[in-house]
Amino acid sequence: MLERRELIGQFNLAIADLAGAARLRPLWIRLGWNDILHRYRRSTLGPFWSTANMAITVVALGLVYSQIFNMPVGQLMPYVCAGLIVWGFISSILIEAGNLFSGSESYIKQVRLPYLLYVCRFLFSKTIIFAHDLPIYIALILYFKIWPGAVALYAIPGFLLLVINGGLVSLSIGMASARFRDIPRIVASLAQIVFLITPIIWTPDALGPRAYLAYVNPFFHLIEIVRAPLLGLLPSAQTVVVTLAITAINLLATALFFIRYRSRIAYWI
Repeated sequence: MLERRELIGQFNLAIADLAGAARLRPLWIRLGWNDILHRYRRSTLGPFWSTANMAITVVALGLVYSQIFNMPVGQLMPYVCAGLIVWGFISSILIEAGNLFSGSESYIKQVRLPYLLYVCRFLFSKTIIFAHDLPIYIALILYFKIWPGAVALYAIPGFLLLVINGGLVSLSIGMASARFRDIPRIVASLAQIVFLITPIIWTPDALGPRAYLAYVNPFFHLIEIVRAPLLGLLPSAQTVVVTLAITAINLLATALFFIRYRSRIAYWI
């Protein structure tokens, strides 16, 4: 009975934490913007350095891999561009989420703020960086005269699902990394492997009869839910179902983890 009451109390605190983060939206927007300014301080281009790096990478990989796979560069380069932009958003969350709470130690120990505020702050800054890379995609579709049409609007709910999953994953990784400091290194190593085995700069057709290996990769569907509309294609039913299933599982697992261990975050860091 006592344990049940404790769990109910922790659940109520988690809900209050979520509500508090929603009320403090101006604060986490300001903090997220300050993170970007701090990261690129004394830089002439600021966040556009990331855009320039992405543009060079897209052009280089598009030209090279179009020759390797014997595909028209006008077909492969937009595919690579959309894939890399979405993967950049995902990978930055995976790699940097380990510092979510430990990097805000001074705030957590001195100011009583909702823990989910730090998640919102983190996601806001990553979304701004993602928006800085979108002009590359726009420039490519204009150059190759590709018009995705109204289908491109489906990328918006797809990206919202990506943001939700990013917030859930960053919360889990942030909490786990506060307790076990080796987690960020493990995640960074796994992210490199995921990049290589996921159809980002290559298409599933490149696997021939083993194309199913690409479709059982959950990261392919998380990327495709945004990339397909940007290329003028509707996401497949399989991609939609897999993405929704990942979101549901992610939500359940993270909620249980947060409710159970929320009170220990301040002690772990």
